[in-house]
Amino acid sequence: MADLTRRHVVVVAGGISHERDISLRSGRRVADSLSGYGWQVDLRDADASLLPALRDDRPDVVWPALHGASGEDGALRGILEALDIPFVGSRSTSARLAWDKPTASALVARAGVRTPRSITLSHDVFRELGAVGVLEAIGTDHPVPLAVKPARGGSAQGVTLVEDVHDLPRAMVTAYTYCDDVVIEQLIRGTEVAVGIIDTGDGPVALSAVEIVPKDGVYGFEARYNAGLTTFYTPARLPEAASSAAAEAAVAAHEALGLRHVSRVDLIVDGAGTPWFLEANVLPGLTETSLVPQALSASGFDLGWTYAELAERAIRDHGA
Repeated sequence: MADLTRRHVVVVAGGISHERDISLRSGRRVADSLSGYGWQVDLRDADASLLPALRDDRPDVVWPALHGASGEDGALRGILEALDIPFVGSRSTSARLAWDKPTASALVARAGVRTPRSITLSHDVFRELGAVGVLEAIGTDHPVPLAVKPARGGSAQGVTLVEDVHDLPRAMVTAYTYCDDVVIEQLIRGTEVAVGIIDTGDGPVALSAVEIVPKDGVYGFEARYNAGLTTFYTPARLPEAASSAAAEAAVAAHEALGLRHVSRVDLIVDGAGTPWFLEANVLPGLTETSLVPQALSASGFDLGWTYAELAERAIRDHGA
C-alpha cells in the first residue's frame, strides 16, 4: 500500500435525519481510526458551511458518514460528484437504487437471490381506496406473519413484525410516519445475519457473517445501538454450506445494485440454509456496536488500516 500518511479526509456526519446521533457516533469512530493511522482528518457536520469549506480547502477524499436520507439516498454523493471530489462508498445512482427497498429487492431478485414476497403501498393509495378495503385485500393475499416497514429508511425505524392481522393497521400507521410508501412483506423465519462487503481493489469480499439475536426478538432501533440488548455471534452459527450461501448472496446483491467500497447486506437464512435478501445498506453503521466493525475485527482486519485502504481506493477510482 502507498504511504497514506497526511492524506486529508473530511468525514461528514450529523445532518438532520432521525439518525443524526448514530451518524455522529459513526463519524467520530471513522475519524478516530483514520487519525490513528496518520491521516489529517476534519469531522464536519452536514450544514450550510460544508460546501464552501469543501470548495475552499479541497480534501483528498470525503468519507460520508451521514445515515438516513441525506447520506444514503444519493443526494450528497451527487453533490460530491458535481464538485469532482473523491468520496468513499457507492455512487449516487447506486445509492438511490439501494435506498429504495422495493427497487433494491427487484434488482437483487433478478440476480437470482431469494427475496420475500411483498407489496408496496403509497399513503395516497391507502387513504384513497380506504384502509379497511386495502387491508382486507392484503390479508387475503399476504397472510401473517408479515414485516411492515418504510420503503426508504434505515436503522429499522418504523419497522413492525405483525403476527396478528388485527395489528396490521397500527403497523401501517407507524411505517407511514417515516415514509409515504410502505412495504408489506412475507416474514421469513430463520437466522438473521448481516454480511459486510469490502472492496479495497481486488473485488468485493464478504466478511464473516454476523448473527443477530436481539433479547426481545426484534432487532429494532434500540437493540441496534444500545449495548446489551442484542447478542452477536461472529462468525454466525451457521452450517458451512449455509454460511457460504449467505456470503455468495451478499456479494451478488452488492454487485446487482452496483455498490462499491463498503456495504452491508442483511439476510435471513431459513431452516433449509437458503439466504433471503432483506436490504442493502450503502452506509453501514460504524459505531462501537455496529456490525461491519465487528465483522472486520472477526475477519482479522485492522479498522484503521481498512478505512485508510477504502479511502485510498476511493481516490484511485476517482482518478481512473
